[in-house]
Amino acid sequence: MSAPLGGDRLALDITARPQAELEVTTAAATIALRGSTTDPAGYDVQLTADEYASLNWLPQPLISTRGSTLHQTYTVSLAASSRLLLREEQLLGRTAEPPGHLTTRLTVRRAHRLILDQHTTYGTPAPAWDGPAVLIRHRACGQLLVVTPDPHPIEEPLHLGGNPADGYAVLARRQRRPAHHRHCAHPGLPAPPPRHRARTHTTQRVEVGVDLKPCQCSPFGGRRWWSPPLCDQQD
Repeated sequence: MSAPLGGDRLALDITARPQAELEVTTAAATIALRGSTTDPAGYDVQLTADEYASLNWLPQPLISTRGSTLHQTYTVSLAASSRLLLREEQLLGRTAEPPGHLTTRLTVRRAHRLILDQHTTYGTPAPAWDGPAVLIRHRACGQLLVVTPDPHPIEEPLHLGGNPADGYAVLARRQRRPAHHRHCAHPGLPAPPPRHRARTHTTQRVEVGVDLKPCQCSPFGGRRWWSPPLCDQQD
């Protein structure tokens, strides 16, 4: 939708009642525009999931255009036995266009207890949002949040690569499927043949043996690491 414009106040209040399964999406992206006034726009989303309910909030991206100012909030209230899947995506500017000023705040409470309070700000006059510690030249960001009542064991962190200045490789566990190591692809570097593989099992133990190579494609000016796929199964 081509909204909100400057000065607009939009609000959504969505509730999944007990034992209901609700999925909400949008037909198109939300575009924050400048409008006829310089007043900031507001977009407030209230999400509630009652006992044993499942709520999926999967909208299309939010686009922050030049000259716009938007304050967006997500307020999530979950029962102890409910489930949440929340996707949030922001595109900062259209093609070859600087973004407007965008602030977002996400708060999540489960059984009346605060479990997440996240605040992000992009675009002028926010300081350092496009600096080397945040986005640099990138203009798209987002997150996927999953909250479930099921207990999850706490695993020890797995670091591949010993020098923080060089960056770390990432080993991501995929549920009910073997783990894959997502390598950093660079069009100028041919992929080497596989030397070692790592496999995961249904237990928490992960065996790792990879041959890491430097890849000169880090946006931070340092090096990232890459390796061949860690299992025979491909996507």
